Amino acid sequence: MPGWHEATRQLQEDGKLVMLGILQEQHGDRARLFMQWKQMDWPLMVDSLNLLEVTVVPVTVAIDEHGIVRHVGLRQRDAANIGELFVDKTYPAPGDSSDGESSKTGGKEAGDGGDRRRAASRDISRLKAEAIRSGTADAWRAYAEQLVLWGGERRVSEAIDAYRSAVALDADHGYTHFRLAAASRMRYDSPEGEATDFSDAIEHWSRALEIDPNNYIWRRRIQQYGPRQAKPYPFYDWVAEARDAISAREEEPLPLVVEPAGAELTSPQREFQADASEVGEPDPGGKVTRDQGRFIEVEKVVVPEKVAPGQSVRVHLEFRPNEQTGTHWNNEARELAVWIDPPEGWQVDRRRLTVPIPRERISDEPRRVEFEVQVPAGAEKGVRLPVYAVYYVCEDIDGTCLYRRHDIPVRIEVGE
Repeated sequence: MPGWHEATRQLQEDGKLVMLGILQEQHGDRARLFMQWKQMDWPLMVDSLNLLEVTVVPVTVAIDEHGIVRHVGLRQRDAANIGELFVDKTYPAPGDSSDGESSKTGGKEAGDGGDRRRAASRDISRLKAEAIRSGTADAWRAYAEQLVLWGGERRVSEAIDAYRSAVALDADHGYTHFRLAAASRMRYDSPEGEATDFSDAIEHWSRALEIDPNNYIWRRRIQQYGPRQAKPYPFYDWVAEARDAISAREEEPLPLVVEPAGAELTSPQREFQADASEVGEPDPGGKVTRDQGRFIEVEKVVVPEKVAPGQSVRVHLEFRPNEQTGTHWNNEARELAVWIDPPEGWQVDRRRLTVPIPRERISDEPRRVEFEVQVPAGAEKGVRLPVYAVYYVCEDIDGTCLYRRHDIPVRIEVGE
């Protein structure tokens, strides 16, 4: 995008060319920050569901003043000659076969934002009724997509249910799996997020890619959270640089709803680097009292879901205080520590991980760690990797503070 922007800047300023983008991203606000950094002020639309069904990006399209597509697939090298190739050409207007009423109706139909929202709400109701009446996968998909596009965050759970209905009727439709995954990740990143949403997203992105392994968009969405060996490039390592540059211009960097972390920031690594440090195990004798989820609930996500021998996976662990028991973290003691004890022949990039303690005396935020595992050649098809965490927690009921251990066996699916 920056190359096209710079090459066409004068044409934009002269009013001869309008630029806009359609973004194949899960988190559109990150692109807004990138645009601010590069000082590109043209509109961006976000297509997290891949409704355009493009399999690769970028796809550059030139549309004339009459709304007619004149070029598809322009390359970066064409940017310097876009005037000669497209802008300076004269295109005839298409024949006008309308009676003039359609444009009036269209204007009225569009109306203001309130009119559009009301129309979308009516459309959602109609599509729901049609899905229930017909019971087809297509109808449930259409209903789900309208819920995501117009229902907003408050209706994403309904969209997930609708996509699940479509999957149950047509389990081999890759785009349904992809969109169910995108909706699940949307909810995971929202205040309404459920513990299994991230693992559900990885499951259905993986299923989509299994159906069509040539889809670049689907593969990149999994690689975003996957191991370094499978990454083509670091996905969001530019964020810190962008914020520094924007701040240096005495501007306020645009905020991000979800901060990129872990796998989203790491660089590719062709050779696995195992942890060779002499770190100490936090509970070597196994004497700490076990917590089976009464105080802290643990969500495990392995990316990718299945790995070939000799390859690696990235494991995401999330620790959440149990709302049912009113648990919170005790930040006056030591930090949460995770220990990985790989079987013989297996390797991990870090054996011991810790989560820094917040400044507050108590807190109830989720805490996350990530690590990578390399599977040896000849590994069995299903292996449980021994992992445990130790932490300090307090019960809200009587304020009792405890030191607990949580055993977290992580299953690694090995296959060709």
